[in-house]
Amino acid sequence: MKVLYFHQHFSTPLGSTAIRSYQMAQKLIARGHEVTLVCGSYAGGDTGLQGPFVKKKRRGRVNGINVIELSLQYSNNDNFIKRSFTFLTFSLRSIIFALAEDYDLVFATSTPLTAGIPGIFAKWIRNKPFIFEVRDLWPELPKEMGVITNPLVLGLMSALEWITYKSAKALIALAPGIAEGICRRGIPPEKVATIPNGCDLDIFGNKNIQPWRPKGVLPQDIMAIFTGTHGIANGLDAVLNAAAELKKRKNNFIKFVLIGQGKLKPTLMERAQREDLTNIIFLDPVNKTKLAGLLAASDIGMQILANVPAFYYGTSPNKFFDYIAAGLPVLNNYPGWLADLIKEHKCGFVVEPDNPIAFANALEYAHEHRDILKRMGKAARKLAETKFDRDKLSDQFVHWLEYHCKKC
Repeated sequence: MKVLYFHQHFSTPLGSTAIRSYQMAQKLIARGHEVTLVCGSYAGGDTGLQGPFVKKKRRGRVNGINVIELSLQYSNNDNFIKRSFTFLTFSLRSIIFALAEDYDLVFATSTPLTAGIPGIFAKWIRNKPFIFEVRDLWPELPKEMGVITNPLVLGLMSALEWITYKSAKALIALAPGIAEGICRRGIPPEKVATIPNGCDLDIFGNKNIQPWRPKGVLPQDIMAIFTGTHGIANGLDAVLNAAAELKKRKNNFIKFVLIGQGKLKPTLMERAQREDLTNIIFLDPVNKTKLAGLLAASDIGMQILANVPAFYYGTSPNKFFDYIAAGLPVLNNYPGWLADLIKEHKCGFVVEPDNPIAFANALEYAHEHRDILKRMGKAARKLAETKFDRDKLSDQFVHWLEYHCKKC
């Protein structure tokens, strides 16, 4: 089976962003399939290609994957108009590959929703089976966040969502709420598989990893870490509010480490400096190996999001799975399916949204009960191994594609 795979933000493990598509492609190749992956140039990623761009694209083989990288720079720091333009440009340029490449099945993964456009053309012009992976519900999510309010834009996005779902032979949802959202658009449940983000057990929790702590964090400190985008959706003011509460209590033994990039990072850093929050340390993104060492030296992973109901059951954050793979207890600040998992498996703390006192209380409890923290960490790693092993989830992924290609 020849798979044409579209993912605008693709990266190998050399980058500092999620590697789901890389791992899924590797599993397809291991099962004897061919993969051609079309992507853009994501600021946090590393496609593995080094040569020059010719006519705004470059092409090469990266660990068995045929990678086509379009010269389309994208960063989480870009404003809304620039991001929208990049999304649309990627999808329109990708149509050419959907019409010209040699393949048996086309697979596209969001975000953004526009990633499905080449799949629509593959379905209706070349009659190729198209499978679409939904990482976030659009336009439901940006609408609830207040990022997009124009009724015309929301209407067009809703129409694109419906057309994409209807064009797809099958779909993959990354969270239970996403699967439910797809079915609400009239898609039969049997056409939807829920395959969440997974744990890279060979990267995180590896005994050969060299643990390290940033300057300013002492060996005896509790180090609570957040890894990922510093944007509107992440609601990182909640961390700064908890840091301010701990400062008020004169607690100097809990340190917050925020590693990543994003539009709001300068604002957050400015606030921390203004309020003299010396218990917060900001770091630039690092590759997966370096990140694994940082997590190995951490005590708690912070799963933080803005208090938006669409997030509760409609997201599958990579950072959560990295935390539990590293054997870290997770502190989660919103309800939903991840909060339910944490409670059920006793692998962390769940605090209510927008409550810095509860947030600070949980961290002080962790500081005072390190034996319990250690048990939570072991429970987190067990959850990673038994339910979210990336290797097993990628087997499900490949089976889903094989099944629907056979039926085409």
